[in-house]
Amino acid sequence: MKVLLCNVKATIAKQEKTSFRGRLSNSHSDKIMLLLSIVYFVFLFTLLFTSQTAFAGTLEQAKRLHDRLTGVPASSETLTRMETLLNDGKNIEAAYVAMESKHFYNTTLKLFSTPWSNKEQDIFAPLNDYSATVIGMVRDDVDFRQILQADVTYVGKSDLGLPEYSNNNNSHYLAIEERAIDLSSDLVQVPQSSLNGLPTSATAGVLTSRAAAKAFFYLGTNRAMLRFTLMNHLCTDLEPIKDNTLSPDRIRQDVSRSPGGDSRLFLNNCLACHSGMDPLAQAFAYYDYDFNIDTDPAAEVGNIAYNQDGTTDVTTGTRVQAKYFNNNTTFPFGFETPNDQWINYWRHGNNRRLGWDPALSGQGSGMKSLGEELANSQAFAQCQVKKVFKNVCLREAESSADITQIATTTNSFQENGYQLKQVFAEVGNYCMGE
Repeated sequence: MKVLLCNVKATIAKQEKTSFRGRLSNSHSDKIMLLLSIVYFVFLFTLLFTSQTAFAGTLEQAKRLHDRLTGVPASSETLTRMETLLNDGKNIEAAYVAMESKHFYNTTLKLFSTPWSNKEQDIFAPLNDYSATVIGMVRDDVDFRQILQADVTYVGKSDLGLPEYSNNNNSHYLAIEERAIDLSSDLVQVPQSSLNGLPTSATAGVLTSRAAAKAFFYLGTNRAMLRFTLMNHLCTDLEPIKDNTLSPDRIRQDVSRSPGGDSRLFLNNCLACHSGMDPLAQAFAYYDYDFNIDTDPAAEVGNIAYNQDGTTDVTTGTRVQAKYFNNNTTFPFGFETPNDQWINYWRHGNNRRLGWDPALSGQGSGMKSLGEELANSQAFAQCQVKKVFKNVCLREAESSADITQIATTTNSFQENGYQLKQVFAEVGNYCMGE
């Protein structure tokens, strides 16, 4: 009986062992098959995901490029055109497609240029002849150096039913903005001298616009025009370029040589700014902004004024505007402005780093030649690129890569006829992938 029982147990054990081995073998095969299936599906998913990511990445870049340049979403047709160009490696062309939008002109460039036209640097100030001229020159790919020296102003087309341009008010440009006129197509270039009566030789682009005269020739001593031009177009204020090693011989009579009875203040502070500033601000000696301060203290109604050849100012006895003799008893032995002949003392000393053009003499008469001096500096070219970078990338340059890009685009700007639209295209491409 025991033997029989043992045989039965042995048989059952053998069968269970065989069955277990079978199950083990089947389980092992299933696991292998499952593992292979997982690997296969992971491969397919990775392939699909990679393909979709590459597709979405180009589309996203096109969207971001358009958003950065125009501030509004693109149409599907525009995005498709841009995406195709990006896929073909034609990135600059893709940016130019985005800049076909009127919003690049009515929004981006309007906000870009408006702060330059007022002392408050308000980006929301109304459109005016200064900002409209910047927008038009960018649109038309005009050499941007001309912004400080050309006989040019942009106005609305004559068939739009707008108020006529007036040298005494801003109604023409207010109407353009109120009616949301398309600045990409409805601005036209006209000689500035035909609008404000200045001789062509006395025009200097936006520097002799009505808006600039209202902002920077308003009262004062005309030094504000130089300071804000440096801020707007060379990206520097007077403080960073102070230099007390220069000659004080052109500093005007209204600057005390011992403010508060302490000559050290003049030697270490006043001289450092005025020694370079006053010889350059002499270029504006024949200009002013004419308005009635009693009835219109905000100077909303007024015009640029210019003492033409043969004009004699009753205060100075010369062509020089009376404001150049304000407070002339403060230091009677100071410089008495006789004409509009300026000289750039900043070509020497620390401020050689602004990169003055050696092909120019560094001196001249009037605003046009001064505009040429400033616009041909390395600082001018680099400043335009820095401003575009901040406008498009929505931040200041921070990394070494940012600084390298600014240097590269500055060189491109100079080598490609100073076309600012090209700068927007290059910077837009740099920032679209961030």
